[in-house]
Amino acid sequence: MEKNAEILILDDEPIVGDRLKPALEKCGYTVETLTDSQEAIDRLAQKRYDVLITDLKMSGPSGLDVLRFVKEQSPSTGVIVITGYATAEQATESMKGGAVDFIAKPFRISQLTELVGRTIAQTRK
Repeated sequence: MEKNAEILILDDEPIVGDRLKPALEKCGYTVETLTDSQEAIDRLAQKRYDVLITDLKMSGPSGLDVLRFVKEQSPSTGVIVITGYATAEQATESMKGGAVDFIAKPFRISQLTELVGRTIAQTRK
């Protein structure tokens, strides 16, 4: 597992970041959490992350908007899309936009930490 990776979690539900951040930090990653998608876009314009974990449905720019933005700014950033409203169409659109994976809520934290590890390994090849 790659250490010293920088991860940004974007979800308008604060509990998602509150639960994922300690689990990912325990794996040795540096984790930042945001609940506002426009703030995330502003942050992504300033800083490169190894992994972005983003929800799809938010007020303001959607998770797909954030995905497109990060892929323009930093194509090597691995993006994992999480959503409570999973549809095949959203999954397809996310993957076409450059997402590494698409996970429906609720998911196991261990499932996500494993996926983050694989994503970091792939992006650092």
